[in-house]
Amino acid sequence: MNILFFLKPKSEVAYIYDTDSLRQALEKMEHHSYSAVPIISKKDGHYIGTLTEGDLLWNIKDRNDLSLREAEDISIMDVKRKWDNEPVDVDVNMEDLVNKAMNQNFVPVIDDRKRFIGIITRKDLIQYLCKKLVTVQLEAGGMSIKSS
Repeated sequence: MNILFFLKPKSEVAYIYDTDSLRQALEKMEHHSYSAVPIISKKDGHYIGTLTEGDLLWNIKDRNDLSLREAEDISIMDVKRKWDNEPVDVDVNMEDLVNKAMNQNFVPVIDDRKRFIGIITRKDLIQYLCKKLVTVQLEAGGMSIKSS
């Protein structure tokens, strides 16, 4: 199966640039109600990593008395990240994609030039796999599935 079927394109994804400030990241994450966003290079569109709410909270804690005005002067690249969601290439196989999604809320997708092209969410994969499972079960034994 082609993973592009699941792709939420870059144009529909909230992300931040490596040139953004801490305040810009906070505001974008709040606006979209996301707990994590991809960081992309403004220069060449490469995927750099993932910024999480936890990363932001620990950074703010370590700075003690940080105001929003001061947050405008802090580069997002100065915020320590605990881990980054590992990206996949557009030609990744389904098994590897699912394995990545088991440990990440979303999987960044990059093209052959390492440019960020979008994400695949764990939710979308689970929904697809559940539908597939129901179809297989129905075909195997004519089972009745109740929906609640």
